[in-house]
Amino acid sequence: MGLSVLTLVRNRLPHLLQQIEGLRRSTVPPDELIIADMGDEPLTLPTTAFAIKVVRLASAGLPLAQARNLAAAQARFEKLLFLDVDCIPMRDLVGQIGQTLDRFDGLLCAQIRYLAAGDPGREWAEEALMRKAVPHPHRHFPERGLRIEPNYGLFWSLAFAIRRDRFRSLGGFDERFLGYGAEDTEFAFRAQDAGIALAFLGGAGALHQHHENFDPPLQHFSDIVRNAQLFYDIRKHWPMRDWLDAFQRLGLIDIEPGQLRILRQPRETEFAAARKADSEPF
Repeated sequence: MGLSVLTLVRNRLPHLLQQIEGLRRSTVPPDELIIADMGDEPLTLPTTAFAIKVVRLASAGLPLAQARNLAAAQARFEKLLFLDVDCIPMRDLVGQIGQTLDRFDGLLCAQIRYLAAGDPGREWAEEALMRKAVPHPHRHFPERGLRIEPNYGLFWSLAFAIRRDRFRSLGGFDERFLGYGAEDTEFAFRAQDAGIALAFLGGAGALHQHHENFDPPLQHFSDIVRNAQLFYDIRKHWPMRDWLDAFQRLGLIDIEPGQLRILRQPRETEFAAARKADSEPF
C-alpha cells in the first residue's frame, strides 16, 4: 500500500518548504504530497522525487475540516499521513507510519517536538534540532512502538495517520466546523463511537516550527466560540474548556447551560497581553 502525505497551508510558504525538505530527506519517501492551499499567492515549490499536487481552496479564513477532506479526496494511495504545515517530519517518520498502518487499522498519532524561534534555519541537521526540541507536556508517547490511548480527547491533528478507507467510513471531518477549533476532537470522538482504536506511535515524529502564538488564542476567538457551540450541540459537553474559561474570565463570553453568549470582541490590549514570548514553544 502506498502513502500520501497531506498538508494544509495558508501563507506559510517558508514553513511548507522546510516540511518538503524533511520529506525529501526521508529514509522512505512518500508516494505523493497533496497540498490544500488556502493562501493569497500562488505557491512556488521545488522539484522533488515524489509527486506534489496542489489543490486550491479559496477562503478568507481557515476552513480546516473542508481543507483536510479536500486533500484526502485527492489522495491516490491507501495510507494517509496528515501533517500540519508547521511540522518537519523526521527522516524515519514516513517509513514508520507506513509500516504501522500495514498492521494497525486505527487512528495513529505521531509525537510532536517543538522548536524555538529561529529554528530550524536555512541549514539544519535533525540530530541538532532534536537536542533542542521540547516534547508536549500533556501527551506522553512510548519510546518505541504503539501505545493504545484511551482518552480520545488527546487526539491531535498536527501529525496523524489513518487508512483511506477508514477515513472515508468515518465521513471525514465535519465541514460544519468552520475555521479553527474542535473539528479534530469531534472527529476523534466519532472514531471512538465507531470502535476505532487510537494509538500513540513512539520513535520518529515531527518537529514543530515556531510561529506567533497566543494564550488564550484570541486570534481564533470567533471560530472557537462558534465551533464550541456546534460541538456542544452534537456531543452535549463543551470542548476546549480551558480556552472558553479564559474567554469568560476576560469578560468576552458567558457560558450558560448549553449555550455560549458573546459579550464583546477582544481588545488590542488583550491581544498584546495574550501574545506568548518567542521562548515559549506552545
